[in-house]
Amino acid sequence: MNTGTTLWDAVHAERRELVRHLEGLTPDQWQTPSLCPGWSVHDVLAHLIDSATTTRRGFVRKMVAARFDFDRMNAHGVVRHRAADPWATLEAFRAVVDRTDTPPGPLVTRLVEAYVHGEDIRRPLGIGTTYPPEHVLTALEHLARTGAGLGGGRERVAGRQLVPVDGGRSIGAGAPVRGSAVSLLLAVAGRPVGTGELTGAGAAGLAGSR
Repeated sequence: MNTGTTLWDAVHAERRELVRHLEGLTPDQWQTPSLCPGWSVHDVLAHLIDSATTTRRGFVRKMVAARFDFDRMNAHGVVRHRAADPWATLEAFRAVVDRTDTPPGPLVTRLVEAYVHGEDIRRPLGIGTTYPPEHVLTALEHLARTGAGLGGGRERVAGRQLVPVDGGRSIGAGAPVRGSAVSLLLAVAGRPVGTGELTGAGAAGLAGSR
């Protein structure tokens, strides 16, 4: 089985599911603050369009234009792809769900992007969903071993063992942190999670950290 094809299949499936979940939003819901500080649900969707259409060469050009400031580059991308009408933004996202463009970096980062930002949008809106556990675990393993300088959470999870309760292997060594793979993924990404989603001696200081 081609691993790259499998990962892209998972990313495309998640993008299509997100479109389905956003089709019935009200105007007010589009302005709901996401789990990304300073970004609304609409902003995160615009970022996902920017991410889905950024090539390796395009990434370099955008970084140069943003004076090598990653946060500024992302902010520019949101402005570029956020239409005045959020449903127009949704249609633009629908048009790119099957793209396979990617910025520099391992392909697994596309899984991280899809699942973390999917939850950034869904959780504040109260939208529940299920993710393929094996792909979430792959994203979690990557994020846990990647340093903060490359957008990872290795420093955040140092001295902890991540234990997915929905199956799969544990990650790391130290004080255990138990939770669903997606809850662990969010915590490693620095997102807040609900009370009781993570348990164990290592949970304190991980859940809700940024």
